[in-house]
Amino acid sequence: GVRRRRHNHTVVFWPLGGRPRGSAKRSGQAHVCCQAVGLGRAENGAGRDAAGEAFDKGGKILGRAFTVKTAPGDNLMVHKAIDMAAPGDVIVVDAGGPQRNAIIGEIMSTLAASRKLAGMVIDGPIRDVDSLSKSKFPVFARSISHRGPYKEGPGEINVTVSIDGMVVHPGDIIVGDHDGLFAIRPEGADALAKLVEAVEKKEKNILAQIAKGTLDRSWVDQT
Repeated sequence: GVRRRRHNHTVVFWPLGGRPRGSAKRSGQAHVCCQAVGLGRAENGAGRDAAGEAFDKGGKILGRAFTVKTAPGDNLMVHKAIDMAAPGDVIVVDAGGPQRNAIIGEIMSTLAASRKLAGMVIDGPIRDVDSLSKSKFPVFARSISHRGPYKEGPGEINVTVSIDGMVVHPGDIIVGDHDGLFAIRPEGADALAKLVEAVEKKEKNILAQIAKGTLDRSWVDQT
């Protein structure tokens, strides 16, 4: 079996397009933001985190991890993963980080969307950024390249992968927005969701106090 390791890691991604989809919504994670998840995770240690910059107007992703490990610049196993993955899955590809050859582009992301997948996370380059940035299908990637991929293999599907240090197991819940990505173990999702709700409630109250001019800032001098 796959060894399940529990570590916290940080990784940089750039999300392109999208809205949450898939059955992972039922875990209580559908409408949370990564910033709130991060604060909740700090309290209970659930999940592994990713920080990044969005350059699109969507940039939200939610679903089950369907993992792929492939040689840098090669997307043969990513094609196979699209054929195997179920609706609601997020294809998570360990492609060795920033390299010279793009792993996916408009055609593969459009195919994945047609299969009702929840998005794609690529630890490697992508291309056709102009088209992807206009799409509602979520794509997160490490870098951009105009160079096309190889289709030779080898590769592995549904194995534990490392996305620039962020360990992702098959079936992890992937949550992402403009602030980055999280991989959350399913058994910890409900507890984390409750902490996230508390964080969001607290921050909503702070914003309301700012609007009213009643925010107590005495803690700054007292710290």
